[in-house]
Amino acid sequence: MTLLQVMPANDAANVLVRTEDLAEIAAELAPHGIRLERWATVPLADGAGQEEVLAAYASEVERVSAEGSYPLVDVVRMVPDDADPDWPAKAEAARTKFLDEHTHDEDEVRFFVEGSGCFYLHLAGKVYAVVCTAGDLMSVPAGTTHWFDMGTKPYFCAIRFFQEEDGWVAGFTGNPISAGMPTLEELVAPEPSS
Repeated sequence: MTLLQVMPANDAANVLVRTEDLAEIAAELAPHGIRLERWATVPLADGAGQEEVLAAYASEVERVSAEGSYPLVDVVRMVPDDADPDWPAKAEAARTKFLDEHTHDEDEVRFFVEGSGCFYLHLAGKVYAVVCTAGDLMSVPAGTTHWFDMGTKPYFCAIRFFQEEDGWVAGFTGNPISAGMPTLEELVAPEPSS
């Protein structure tokens, strides 16, 4: 379920917009230069590697790479591994790395092959929480203040597009705003019945 929830930056309890309508989400984000589009997903074998994932989406990857001058493309995967006793610590370290507000010197472009994650965009006094799921391509312009929550038990595979080797390095703002916003799990939790 792709989801957008918009809240004032100083009042996370005040939900201004909440929608799962992809066209409405794209329309809310477009004025900020943020692109969200849906690709048809391709069935892949469990644990498909980078080459298989990129081959399955070759035409889409070629189009996006050409449109944005992204010569570097890779695949990142986080899948729970209960057999690995170190996995919970690895997952927490990966999650914590991007939970604080930051910017990048280049666009952040991600296509979700499987699983989900949430981009939080801090724009014009509001926070736009965008839960992306399999089939979603999200493009966030360089310099946009944001953070990312992959959840407490990360599960996703994403194609990442880069302009330069180090363009994705985060420049942290020091703003503690992310601590006051709902987590990925809180955003997607079922509404309590009355």
